[in-house]
Amino acid sequence: MKLQFAMDTLSTESALKLAEAAAPHVDILELGTPLIKSEGLSAITAVKQAHPDKIVFADLKTMDAGELEAEIAFSAGADLVSVLGTAGDSTISGAVKAAKKHGKGIVVDLIGVADKPARAKEVVALGAEFVEMHAGLDEQAEAGFTFETLLRDGEASGVPFSVAGGVNAASIASVRDAGARIAVAGSAIYSAENVGEAAARLRAAIG
Repeated sequence: MKLQFAMDTLSTESALKLAEAAAPHVDILELGTPLIKSEGLSAITAVKQAHPDKIVFADLKTMDAGELEAEIAFSAGADLVSVLGTAGDSTISGAVKAAKKHGKGIVVDLIGVADKPARAKEVVALGAEFVEMHAGLDEQAEAGFTFETLLRDGEASGVPFSVAGGVNAASIASVRDAGARIAVAGSAIYSAENVGEAAARLRAAIG
């Protein structure tokens, strides 16, 4: 299982510092949506140039103009780009078209999707590389949220999936055991006093 570091910061400078500290222990460097909205496509280019050996994930959460938005992100250096599962099939197909052109991949983020297993099957059939079983910060704060629901949805989907939303050193083994291809950790790494050590602990916890 790969480890993805979601850098939910607002400046390229901060992202580069985080990436430098965590890079020895992670496989995928994700530029969070707030970072890309704040700094633009140049942040993608900067991270890819600094870490050409890492997979760079641009979390665009595209909802429309799939081919166009994916195209500009891939051109800026992204290896993976996210499209929302609530987007129309034509939006996802357009993004996949751009991915094929560049030899890259589309990840469909299932945040806000009620029936995640069913939609996961549909979008992989459209050409998505994998889906992200994702609970956002707002959902995690809601009463009744359970991390286990994401794991069960991933298992039930029968397609390649990642898990994002509350992954930490205590929960990452359960993500692995559920069969996830990728565990996505954000605050468990970037909020730590020592980012490198936090990333190393997560890597070790994968086993």
